Amino acid sequence: MNTLFAIAHQFANDVTALSPLGNGLINDTFLVTTQSAPFVLQRINRSVFPAPDQIMANLIRLNRHLEQKSATDVKLKIPGLVKTIANEDFYQDEQGDYWRALSFIANTESLETLTNLNQAQQTGFALGHFHRLVSDLEPLLLYDTLPGFHISPDYLRHYHQVLTQSTRQLEPESLYCTEFIANNQHFANDLEAAKQQGLLVLRIIHGDPKLNNFLFDKDSKKVVSIIDLDTVKPGLVHYDIGDCLRSCCHDLATNTFDLTISTAILTSYLAEAGAFFTDDDYRLLYAAIRLIPFELGLRFYTDYLQGNRYFKVTEHKQNLKRAADQFRLCENIMAQEFAIKALIEQLKNHE
Repeated sequence: MNTLFAIAHQFANDVTALSPLGNGLINDTFLVTTQSAPFVLQRINRSVFPAPDQIMANLIRLNRHLEQKSATDVKLKIPGLVKTIANEDFYQDEQGDYWRALSFIANTESLETLTNLNQAQQTGFALGHFHRLVSDLEPLLLYDTLPGFHISPDYLRHYHQVLTQSTRQLEPESLYCTEFIANNQHFANDLEAAKQQGLLVLRIIHGDPKLNNFLFDKDSKKVVSIIDLDTVKPGLVHYDIGDCLRSCCHDLATNTFDLTISTAILTSYLAEAGAFFTDDDYRLLYAAIRLIPFELGLRFYTDYLQGNRYFKVTEHKQNLKRAADQFRLCENIMAQEFAIKALIEQLKNHE
C-alpha cells in the first residue's frame, strides 16, 4: 500500500486515501481520494496489452478529438487523463509497469444485467452516440491494441489445429459443440469478407461494449459514460453491436435471444448511429448478431480442448459449458432469423 501511495503521489501531492475500485479482471484499479478532486489510478496489464504506450496514445487522441467538439454535441463523459506532477501522460515504475490516472465520474453505477427496457434503450443510445462521436476520426490514426481480435476465420483455423491434436473423449456436450461448429463454420468469414470487398469500412470501435462498461447516473438512471477504453481501435462497428446485443439479450436461463431487448437497444443505437449507416451496414447487421456468439463459443471450446489456458475457470468443464451456451444462443438467433431481419428492415425504413 505504501508503494501505491508513492505512485499516487506522482499524480497529486494531496492524496488522503486509496482503495480498490470495480471488479475488472485486466487492470489493477484504485480510487484515489485527494483534498481537491478524486481520481482513478490504474496499472495497465502488460500481459494483455504488451504496448501500453499505444493505449495511452489512443486515449490521448480520442480525448483531443472530443475536446474539439461543441459541448452540447457530446452527451457522454469520457474519462479524461490526469497528468503527473511532472506533466507526463503516465508514470512508469521501476518494474517497467505503466500507471495512468483518469478523472473519476461520481454518483454513477455499472450494471451486470438489464432489469428494464429503459436501461436497454440507454445502453443502445450510449454505444450509438460513442460511434457517432468518433465517426469523423480517421481510424488509421489509432493503434490496433489487440491485433487479431474478432477475426473469426483466424479463431476457426486455430480451432481446427487444436482439434486435430486433441485426445479428449467427445462426451455429449462436446459432440454438440463439434457438430455445431462443423455445420455453421461457413458464416465465420461473413464480416471479414465484407470488409475485404469494401462493403463494410473500418471505423473506430469500443472493442468491449459489455453492459458493465456503461455508467448509469444513480439518480436519473441515464447513461452518462462509457469506460474501459483500452480496446478502442480501428475495426468494424458490427463487432461492437453484435457483442453488445450478445451480452444484453442473452437469457442465461434458457440460452435464448431476447428480441424485445434487442429492439430497444437497436432502436436507440440507430437513432444515434443511423446517420452514417449504409445499406450494406444494415444488410450485414443480422450476420453480426449471429456471428459473435458463434465466435465466442468457438473461443471457449478451443480453450477447453487446450486445457483452459486463456479463460479463467473454477471447474474443469466450465469453458465447455460456456461454449455450449453460446452455441445454443446462436442456434436460437438463427431460429429467429426472419423476425430479426424484419426488425432491422423496419428500423432502416424508419431512419
